Amino acid sequence: MGWTVAGGMVFGVLLVALGVAALRTGWTLPWARGRVTRMRMYGWGAVLVGVNPVVQGLFYFRIAPDLSWNVRFFSMNALLFTGLLLIGVAQMRLPRRRTTD
Repeated sequence: MGWTVAGGMVFGVLLVALGVAALRTGWTLPWARGRVTRMRMYGWGAVLVGVNPVVQGLFYFRIAPDLSWNVRFFSMNALLFTGLLLIGVAQMRLPRRRTTD
């Protein structure tokens, strides 16, 4: 079980690094470049999704102070779903502006 949690933490750190790269430089993975229209929103979403497994791993290895199960469950789910929502909205096409002459 510890290897699975450690692997999740590594994946989370990679997602946080991807989010920071999107925020700082506007870079994203090559297969996502055509879909992402709002890079800052995409970066924040990746950071929130990546923080979730890192914090869960900190709780598992008893590095972070233990909180009640309810607090961990609802706060981590809120982070995860907020991040996924931001990533989804960041990939929506921007509305075209109408010009009236």
